[in-house]
Amino acid sequence: MLPRSPNSQLAAALVLGALTLGALTLAACSKPPQRPQQTPEAGFVVTKTQPAPLTTELPGRTSPFAISEVRPQVGGIILERLFTEGSNVKKGQSLYRIDPATYRATVNSTTAQVASAEANLASVKLKAERYAELVKIKAVSQQDADDAQAAYRQSQASVRQAQAALENAQINLGYTDIKAPISGRIGVSALTQGALATAGQAAALTTIQTLDPIYVDVTQSTAELLRLESELSSGRARRAGPLAAKVRLTLEDGSAYPLEGKLQFTDVTEDPNSGAVTIRAVFPNPQGLLLPGMFVRARIAEAVIPDAILAPQQGVSRDPKGGATVLVINAQNKAELRQIETGQAVGPNWLVTKGLQPGEKVIVEGLQRIQPGMAVRPVPAGSPPSRAGPPRVPGQQGGGRP
Repeated sequence: MLPRSPNSQLAAALVLGALTLGALTLAACSKPPQRPQQTPEAGFVVTKTQPAPLTTELPGRTSPFAISEVRPQVGGIILERLFTEGSNVKKGQSLYRIDPATYRATVNSTTAQVASAEANLASVKLKAERYAELVKIKAVSQQDADDAQAAYRQSQASVRQAQAALENAQINLGYTDIKAPISGRIGVSALTQGALATAGQAAALTTIQTLDPIYVDVTQSTAELLRLESELSSGRARRAGPLAAKVRLTLEDGSAYPLEGKLQFTDVTEDPNSGAVTIRAVFPNPQGLLLPGMFVRARIAEAVIPDAILAPQQGVSRDPKGGATVLVINAQNKAELRQIETGQAVGPNWLVTKGLQPGEKVIVEGLQRIQPGMAVRPVPAGSPPSRAGPPRVPGQQGGGRP
């Protein structure tokens, strides 16, 4: 291979340099121009005072409105069982029939005793009346007249005694038809047809429970009661009035029970083991959805704060220490970080107890693009997005005009 001359090498270098410069120039021309940073929109809500109910959610369990253990009042062989286990029965409905033969015979016997006593009474009465007239004319002695009156009164007592025995026999005969003492859902039968039932036996024949309405018993700690009393005594809250009687339920699967209950009473004694008191509410249960022993959560309206300040939950964040913070738009349209104190949740809002005043603008939309101290463009929350700026690229902060 022949060596190159110095002139040819110089020419090649000049060509290469020209090509490199052209490529750099082309790359510089193809780079898009930097877009100016756009002021982010900040959707805000204006704080204001408004009534806020103080509600508490408490765990509890359901219990029957009424419960009755059915036991026989007389003994005998059960001839029939007249109900279906697990069905609903009405008060006075026949449940069992005990063999009435011996009790019917007793009724017939005492009926005859009453008739005999009444017949004897009629005879003794006539004799007493005659002796009362004869003694006036000295036809009989006073002793005979007194004896006749005593016999008459004794016959009256005998009639009443026989009538009481007849009534007792009729009651026992009626007990052979065992009826439902209350309306409700009946359980399992302990005895079947042909079994022997005894009066006052320890084991119940069956149990009836009234489930519509139904009780819900919940427990509340005395610490919560003292906190509520403190709010009321300070004047910051007042009794909820008629709302305090309203109770809503959340079932064990998280679904809401569709019907509203009423607060019935609060126990006056604290349980020393749990440090809580029992609150009882009563709920309608027409569909039988609530069964005894079910775990539920009850939401009770206890009081109302008439001039509360609420902050939407979507606008409240937590700092590393767990404190609540919000971004507020100040007079210079800049985002200002504000420490607040919150109470309980009121619907989609937090009850603010400290840190906010009425009339302040709390940012609830666009928080992902806003930092404390940043200038913002305030817009009412829920306003349609502005068309002035370019479409945002995911992950890009701000943006400029094309």
